[in-house]
Amino acid sequence: MIQFANPNADLFIPDDSEPSQALSRTTHLGVGAHQDDLEVMALHGILACYKQPQKWFGGVTVTNGAGSSRTNEYAGYTDEQMQVVRAEEQRKSAVVGEFGFVAQLGYPSSAVKQPQNCDYAADLRTILAGTRPQVVYTHNFADKHDTHVAVVVPLIRALRELPEDERPAQVYGVEVWRDLNWLLDDEKVLLNMANRPNLVRALISIFDSQITGGKRYDLALEGRLRSNATFFDSHAVDEMNLASYAMDLKPLVDDPSLDIAGYVDGCIERFREDVRSRVSRFTGD
Repeated sequence: MIQFANPNADLFIPDDSEPSQALSRTTHLGVGAHQDDLEVMALHGILACYKQPQKWFGGVTVTNGAGSSRTNEYAGYTDEQMQVVRAEEQRKSAVVGEFGFVAQLGYPSSAVKQPQNCDYAADLRTILAGTRPQVVYTHNFADKHDTHVAVVVPLIRALRELPEDERPAQVYGVEVWRDLNWLLDDEKVLLNMANRPNLVRALISIFDSQITGGKRYDLALEGRLRSNATFFDSHAVDEMNLASYAMDLKPLVDDPSLDIAGYVDGCIERFREDVRSRVSRFTGD
């Protein structure tokens, strides 16, 4: 039996496989802060594993969903009621997307944002020890949501602790709050979502508490993915219909000496120099 530090954690396995087996078959792992984050930033992994018997997507949602925005019929819901609704929506998504498992760790956002909190990090180590995925999807470090960034830091540290031969081959920090269009083109990782656009729409639409509750994530997500595919290259016809941009976090995992903030700052600095250089060519400065 998988034991988590938080007794309120929920492990859901859609096909009722034994827990250790469900985790061990995982090839693609998504680690997100909130219910519906996986369906935005780990879509590439979900689609890659869908109907593929040798590939399995496993999802981790860290927080309990208590602080969700709400209006219309959800306006009067308490935090406790919203937690129940959002947890059930995440399970429904796992069924539709045919996840190998989804672990909802159930931490309040306030707890995740405390650097000294070691429970979440312990749960991550438990999951990584049981899964050993080839590909990991999570938030990127330029995300403007504090909880998203707070989720990634312990994840990178936990991945660094793995023996080199057990580390994932790819680690992607994907867009949610704040896009990655500013990354230089040769630093962007393009994640193609072209297969099964219907599933892209279906998965995000499951989260009715958010969409009816005041946030049109369904329309916004498809708009961003279509925009990324078209605006990536100004001189070529579109090679993708739907695409997400990701930051390559693998170097941070493989080299523990790299400063996390410095790594992101380097991306921003190279973008700044690219803009300055282009403008200077026409101003003579």
